[in-house]
Amino acid sequence: MRSARILRFGVVGVVNTAVYYACYLALSTVLPYLAAHVIAFVTAMIGSFFLNCHYTFRIKPTWRKFLLFPLSNITNFVVTSVGLYVLVGRLHMNSTIAPLVAAAVAIPVTFVVAHYILVDRHPAGETPVVLPESVV
Repeated sequence: MRSARILRFGVVGVVNTAVYYACYLALSTVLPYLAAHVIAFVTAMIGSFFLNCHYTFRIKPTWRKFLLFPLSNITNFVVTSVGLYVLVGRLHMNSTIAPLVAAAVAIPVTFVVAHYILVDRHPAGETPVVLPESVV
């Protein structure tokens, strides 16, 4: 069961990375690379929350989990941001390749924290996030 969950997390990670990367590339044409990174990261994280709830962990999204979910990405954000800065700013790696390298390093930690936040805590009375049909 856990290996299937890890596999699904990997699939969501690929989709999430594609969303992030597409946003990053589009935004980096009009913004500095770190600003593009931050906006793309937040956009992808919101999508990742819903994909991880519905597909990876097969749970109902709640406002509490939605508000806690960014905690699962803090380490990811720090690792990818520092990695991006080091790879581009210090090592002069191509800024279109560097985000992929930095993201690969942060994936395992993100799974562990996301699992803890989304699955291991089930307080009674959580209110599910209600989305308009067009979003789901």
